[in-house]
Amino acid sequence: MSHLARWLIVAAISLPGMAAGQSLGLKLRLDRELRPIPPDEQTDQESTLFIAADELSGTEGDYVDAAGHVRLRTRGRVVFADKLFYSLRDDTLTATGHVRVDRRGDVLEGKSVTVNMRNDSAYAESPEYYFRQLNARGKAEKLFIDSKTHIRALGATYSTCKVPEDDWYLRVGKLDLDRKEDEGVARNVMVFFKNIPLLYTPYIDFPLSNRRKSGLLTPTYGTTGKSGFEFTQPVYLNLAPNFDATIAPRFLAKRGLMLNNEFRYLMPSFRGIASVEYLPNDRDRQGERRYALALRHDEAFSNRLTGYLNLQKASDDLYFVDLSNRLAVTSISNLPREAGFTYAGGWWTLSGRTQKFQTLQDPRAPIVPPYARLPQLTLTALEPDVRGFEAQLYSEFVSFSHPTLLNGRRFTLYPSLSYPLQRSFVTITPKLGLHQTFYDLDRSTLPSNESRTIPTFSLDSTVTFERDTSFLGTPLLQTLEPRLYYVYIPYHDQSRLPVFDTALADFNLAQAFSENQFVGGDRINDANQLTGAVTSRLIDPLDGRERLRLTLGERFFFGEQRVTLPNTPPRTQSRSDLLAAATGRMTGAWYIDSALTYDVNERHQDRSSLSLRYNPVPGKVLNAGYRFNRDSFEQTDLSAQWALNDRWSTVGRWSYSLRDRRSTTVIAGIEYNAGCWVGRFVMQEFVTLTQDSVRAFFVQLELNGLSKIGSNPLDILRQNVAGYQNINALPQTQFNEDYYPLQ
Repeated sequence: MSHLARWLIVAAISLPGMAAGQSLGLKLRLDRELRPIPPDEQTDQESTLFIAADELSGTEGDYVDAAGHVRLRTRGRVVFADKLFYSLRDDTLTATGHVRVDRRGDVLEGKSVTVNMRNDSAYAESPEYYFRQLNARGKAEKLFIDSKTHIRALGATYSTCKVPEDDWYLRVGKLDLDRKEDEGVARNVMVFFKNIPLLYTPYIDFPLSNRRKSGLLTPTYGTTGKSGFEFTQPVYLNLAPNFDATIAPRFLAKRGLMLNNEFRYLMPSFRGIASVEYLPNDRDRQGERRYALALRHDEAFSNRLTGYLNLQKASDDLYFVDLSNRLAVTSISNLPREAGFTYAGGWWTLSGRTQKFQTLQDPRAPIVPPYARLPQLTLTALEPDVRGFEAQLYSEFVSFSHPTLLNGRRFTLYPSLSYPLQRSFVTITPKLGLHQTFYDLDRSTLPSNESRTIPTFSLDSTVTFERDTSFLGTPLLQTLEPRLYYVYIPYHDQSRLPVFDTALADFNLAQAFSENQFVGGDRINDANQLTGAVTSRLIDPLDGRERLRLTLGERFFFGEQRVTLPNTPPRTQSRSDLLAAATGRMTGAWYIDSALTYDVNERHQDRSSLSLRYNPVPGKVLNAGYRFNRDSFEQTDLSAQWALNDRWSTVGRWSYSLRDRRSTTVIAGIEYNAGCWVGRFVMQEFVTLTQDSVRAFFVQLELNGLSKIGSNPLDILRQNVAGYQNINALPQTQFNEDYYPLQ
């Protein structure tokens, strides 16, 4: 066949199944770019095959032989090569020379590629490959595409880095990728980072997406001041779609080998998580056996009846201080052991629980363990409309138990009736109730039976005014909402009653509009008082979002306080502290939350808090906070995550006690997002309950599409930097989240 310099001879060849006797038609086409079929198009149906080349020969019904700038195109495939041989009998093509095969977005480039068009299999010698769905690429000595979902490679590399970067890659003896099973398996593996070998393993398997999969998770390492160098090798077991477990041996250089185990389960009617930590021989504590157990179980027995278990135990008071590297865990002082249920009967609800605690004592500041409730039963009822009235009932029975304090049982019955009067701009709600409490006490010197009956009356009224306004050119709706709340409760001598679970409530804007200044059921305050407050809100009229809320309130007393807790002097002022609060998000970037309690009698502030957040875009957040409580603490708190550019980001937190003149929490870290990997370095120091300082550092290398190497500081950053976002999941990043199943 003659050579055509600038024209391409294209053979339109019908695939198997064409009518008998149908000729092999040859047509002329202009030399124009052949665009591949979109990768998401269906490819199972028969389609026409086009071949273009400088030279083209063949036998009808047998073969086609092409040479020189060969291009083959059929639905879902495009092949470029120096030479190509296509057998119509076997429906197989062999391309040699500079070969490039685009197969529904997957690309192979090599010296020789053989493709079976009938079963969609292929074989390539020394190819470079790119798999679109996996966002993975590499090289191989031999590569086998057994089907649309299964790929094998020998002497291969594997990476998710974009061309031309090879920041990290696997060098494997054998690689199996099964898209149907969502599994990748590599044997004789060396992990390289920046061409430096980091890890060798004879076998590794990993999911090809975010699905859970059994196997070895990447080892983690780090160091803390309490335990020294740490090394953990977790093993993940995907037991079933609704069951999994993680077994994680943890080596502590100063203490020994520790076993961590976590089991999770999820069923249609119940779910839960159980964890065990066990250190059989703590060398730092003369071989002491140490452990921690936890079980959280929730169950729905029916549409109305639910129940739960929450059981926790530690071997000793300092377990979490010594063996945890998180402030939230080391601050635990009471571990609950409780079980409960709730039955929703429609207009009434019955709940019950048994509750005990293990108290972890701080040797330098011991506390009194709380009472156990064995058991506690609560019945509440609400009828919102009984001839215009709202009827409520609160009743409770509790049996209190303590090893060293007075034990007893308490029964409370509190029915109440209110009559809401509502108009478009005003609401007035009078309420009348009756507190009845009965005690059965385990004491011999005084009467064991005590009781009290106290009526209560309250009147709540709110008026709402509205007007249109604007701020910096933005139209807003402003409200003015004055509120008056009056309470009258006559005095009843309660000095003979015990104190099981009662304390003075923190006076704030929520508590200012409650009847009782005590929390718990052992004290009902005498009251002849009026709370006045005014709230103003700025509301966006377009979306109804509240931009800013300002509140000012105060309580006025018309009589002296007579009901108090033991060893607590009565109130002598006729006015409470002045309460002020401001909260809102005036712009998309700025957020404020502040509160102030001002003693108008002594003319100084008792408590105050201020929190500012600047969050212009994801990955950039700055938090500044201040907290003050007279005679207790005064602290500042600064935290931030700030993306310096598309790759570098800094994180940190600094909490400082002005009273103690010392830092309570210091976190500093830096993150680098290279696209196919993320590196983090975080240092942390915090003060525990024992006033000791715990120091730790974490190094993490996150290889996108494969694993993480090193300790995981993400939990620490999320807990300590409000608004923190994983830079590997920010909008400008085009790579997937990590596939760790327990995150």
